[in-house]
Amino acid sequence: MSPRVTFPNKLLPYLLLAPQLAITIVFFYWPASQALRQSLLREDPFGLQSTFVGLANFRRVLNDPNYINAVQVTVIFSIATAFLAMALALLLAVMADKIIRGRGIYRTLLIWPYAVAPAIAGMLWLFMFNPAMGTFAYMLRSAGFGWDPLLNGPQAMTLVIAAAAWKQISYNFLFFVAGLQAIPKTLIEAAAIDGAGENKRFWTIVFPLLAPTTFFLLVINTTYAFFDTFGIIHAVTGGGPGKATETLVYKVYNDGFVNLILGDSAAQSVILMIIVIALTAIQFRYVEKKVHYG
Repeated sequence: MSPRVTFPNKLLPYLLLAPQLAITIVFFYWPASQALRQSLLREDPFGLQSTFVGLANFRRVLNDPNYINAVQVTVIFSIATAFLAMALALLLAVMADKIIRGRGIYRTLLIWPYAVAPAIAGMLWLFMFNPAMGTFAYMLRSAGFGWDPLLNGPQAMTLVIAAAAWKQISYNFLFFVAGLQAIPKTLIEAAAIDGAGENKRFWTIVFPLLAPTTFFLLVINTTYAFFDTFGIIHAVTGGGPGKATETLVYKVYNDGFVNLILGDSAAQSVILMIIVIALTAIQFRYVEKKVHYG
């Protein structure tokens, strides 16, 4: 058992924790408390007068067909983005792990997209697939495929999912590569000597040992799909066409900052926070049971 860490100065631990606690309070707890307060009020667009309405904002939001549509869009978008980003990252990590010569160059090139801001990533994909001047849009039309994400809802959803997944692949790739490097090569060599094929070695040895990394990335990618993809959706589709790509976080922005429905927007942000906390708790409660830490 490792000895307990002690500090000669009793004030030092609190001083070390103070910056992080201050950041958490200022940028999380304070905005969350303000959103909770505003969700119980009805305010005019200028913020000059407010009336306490209790849970009326929550009832109106939950009975709004547009909000139900945003929930459905968010579920589809989040599952597709997380699955695509993690699956491609795992594939690239496995392939990069096999490369002997030039391994560093491949890894550097695959990490670069993570440095691109979400809004810039969205604009890149919009330029490539813009129906009027996009290179890939021209190729799709030349092949006889009617491509127009500005008018076609499913195509717009496909485009934002691809852009969001592409942005997150690099982050997942880093952790999968680190996880692959931590797996003892002797286990894989022993399985190969016993006659196990490459696919069998991956699914019976490599992937189970990557379970902790996969679980961590599942939580991170879920949070990413819910919150950090706002810039991509705003740049590519603006929630359209016909609210086909309006996720929960984008609806919070649209109702609060565009339409100035402050009470409803605050209620939506509180509901979104509860959903994400509940999803994370469920993942840790049930999914983590299937994760084995070697």
